Amino acid sequence: MIKEMKILKQHGIQFVPDLKEAVLTPLFRGRPVIKEDISKSEAEHIKKICPSDAIVTEGGFGIDLGKCVFCKECQFACPDKIKFTNDYKLSSNKRENLVVRKGYKEIKFDEQSIRPEIRKLFKNSLKLRQISAGGDNSCEFELNAAGNVNFDMGRYGIEFVASPRHADGIVITGPITENMAEALQICYDATPSPKIIVLVGTDAISGGMFKDSPALNRDFFNNHAVDLYIPGNPAHPLTFINAILALIGR
Repeated sequence: MIKEMKILKQHGIQFVPDLKEAVLTPLFRGRPVIKEDISKSEAEHIKKICPSDAIVTEGGFGIDLGKCVFCKECQFACPDKIKFTNDYKLSSNKRENLVVRKGYKEIKFDEQSIRPEIRKLFKNSLKLRQISAGGDNSCEFELNAAGNVNFDMGRYGIEFVASPRHADGIVITGPITENMAEALQICYDATPSPKIIVLVGTDAISGGMFKDSPALNRDFFNNHAVDLYIPGNPAHPLTFINAILALIGR
């Protein structure tokens, strides 16, 4: 017992009691803030150095979190105008809402576009089947952490299951390689309806650094609508959990 008490004193309490109001270290790379207007020359320079083509110039300067790999090169280039905060609530059910522009203080959720059956059926219990469609295991590690004793998303009735036939929806990580395209479709078809589709991580949302690779096959999205986009490279467990809670209305 003395040994365990020493460990507790050294490490502190690891359990996160409030998953909605937890505060991450300032070093965390979360929602960016564009504090000042970006000049045309600055925008061109930032766009050129961005490794994932996440800079939007049409309609004003913006950062597309669906493509962003959170490398902070844009902040390094213009530290007085761009700053990455420790805000981990980055998700939306609308793809266009992931583009952050000057003055944005949060990523918006479109409540009107959430399918009614999602909150009617899954508010108190949601079982998900995770599919690694060519991922690098980073998002997969974080999703595993979301269910551990620290974050314990199971307290909300949210759990990963082994079979799509036991699931209420699928969680896709990775850019979807050619070799995983058919497996993804089979898994989706095996999931009972109504079902939800959740994309986790930059690779899943846009292809990320691999978007132009001939090894990808993202035709799945031509036929199926996505219910939730969760950015990150990888996505933090708190980002994932808060996004799911927002979707199901908890």
